[in-house]
Amino acid sequence: MPGLLRGVARTAVVAGTASAVSGRVQRRQQGRWAEQDAQRAAAAGYAPQYAPPQYAQPQYAQPQYAQPEYAAPQAAPQPEAGGGSDPMIAQLRQLAQLRDQGVLTDEEFAAQKARILGG
Repeated sequence: MPGLLRGVARTAVVAGTASAVSGRVQRRQQGRWAEQDAQRAAAAGYAPQYAPPQYAQPQYAQPQYAQPEYAAPQAAPQPEAGGGSDPMIAQLRQLAQLRDQGVLTDEEFAAQKARILGG
């Protein structure tokens, strides 16, 4: 079994290499034929319609890695003046949001606000 796998692998490598070489030869021939056609057209007085393709080895650029962007830490919100405790302020903000959304009327908001503030 290992001999069979080795033979299959060798065949795959040979076939892949032959395909790559064939492709390069074909591209080189097409480039030469295009240059010959362009020279003949220039000699006959025709303006070239396109430039013959230039087949060169591709130039691979080194990857440029961007520095990660870090968000600056945000300062913790400062408690509002007025001597209220945090749960009270949170409840009042929720009530204000409900009023702004149209869920509570102004009278309902005033009644709930008075209940929270103890008045």
